[in-house]
Amino acid sequence: MTELAETKVARNAEQNRYEIYYGSALAGFTEYVERDNDSDFVHTEIDKAFGGKGLGTVLAKEALDDVIARGRTITAHCPFIKGFVDKHPEYDPHVVGKGIQR
Repeated sequence: MTELAETKVARNAEQNRYEIYYGSALAGFTEYVERDNDSDFVHTEIDKAFGGKGLGTVLAKEALDDVIARGRTITAHCPFIKGFVDKHPEYDPHVVGKGIQR
């Protein structure tokens, strides 16, 4: 089994965040604020105990994919999420300031 097979990302709408679990342990989260049709990512955190496993990348990808699947746009005020979308131009059509101009 790979490390990624032990992960799960879930949207916690009550707390406005996506959470990543490693096994049964909460390993980190990314927080967002929803305005109109936009999900603005404001903070991402991975617990140091789970560092070096690539969980931040998995969390960012799955959170952004869910936002797109729900028909929303992405704003990346969080430095981690901004860095992720800057490295993955396939998200540009959905990101305010890249493919979406306001």
